[in-house]
Amino acid sequence: MALPKYKTSRANTHTRRSAWKAQAAQTFACPNCGAPTLSHMACPSCGSFRGRVYREAIRSNHTK
Repeated sequence: MALPKYKTSRANTHTRRSAWKAQAAQTFACPNCGAPTLSHMACPSCGSFRGRVYREAIRSNHTK
């Protein structure tokens, strides 16, 4: 693996990393209750996914 001969300047480093941006996860409305949910995941408020209701999603308590 090749090694750099000189130190990369801050300007070059910041220019290269300027495109690194965090993006918010895309959500959509749950067809059952209308709450925002992540795709391919059970709804955190009602527990439904693809027309089925999963009881584990309703009972899970992640807010403490």
